[in-house]
Amino acid sequence: MLNIFILEDDFIQQSRLEKAILSCVEETSVKYKSLEIFGKPNQLLDAIQETGNHQFFFLDIEIKGEERKGMEIAREIRERDPYAIIVFVTTHSEFMPVTYRYRVSALDFIDKGLSNTEFQKAVNDVLVHAFENIDHTVAENSFVYKTENAHIQVPFSDILYFETSTTIHKVILKTKTGQQEFYGKVSEIAKADDCLYHAHRAYVVNPANIIKVDRTNHIVYFENGDSCLVSRLKQKQLVDLVENS
Repeated sequence: MLNIFILEDDFIQQSRLEKAILSCVEETSVKYKSLEIFGKPNQLLDAIQETGNHQFFFLDIEIKGEERKGMEIAREIRERDPYAIIVFVTTHSEFMPVTYRYRVSALDFIDKGLSNTEFQKAVNDVLVHAFENIDHTVAENSFVYKTENAHIQVPFSDILYFETSTTIHKVILKTKTGQQEFYGKVSEIAKADDCLYHAHRAYVVNPANIIKVDRTNHIVYFENGDSCLVSRLKQKQLVDLVENS
């Protein structure tokens, strides 16, 4: 199911888009898990808890008078999540070529000037396309973790490690571009893919991105300066994995 996010600072346009999405769900096979509407960019960014092509964003380009704010937000979303689906809903269709410079790979532009019938069709088209292609674009070199409460999809090359969060029942995923927190257990994540290694009761690491092993202090280091503890009993096997990755 899709997680749908709307960034739009005009209440009338918020309502129009929400109505079109709900009509699409009634008329088509599209199903969604959540639908959240935000008027401020930071609220939207703070609400992103998952990654993957089930994450769908409708973004206005002009926010609070800033002509290209939506594209800046799209770029930040794309940095966090290479698989997220982004659609711009805007009066600024002249900015379409500019998105290539921002490298956000938008699926489509929907013009706010369309008639209600045309607007509804445009919304239906992008949502149906996204829903029918969930997980179809998952690359073979991606880590995918699904539970009732979480759906994570991220390229293995970006993963540094997972660690137990201070928030109960949650795990923090550290990547080359940032981090995200989600419901899960490091022990379950370690079993999810053979490319990962359960180096310590609190850490699951990606051996391919370890750049140094401190055998004396039982610590591994990553290119961004982060480090993880390694259990004494697991250090030898981890060293072998690092040397052969």
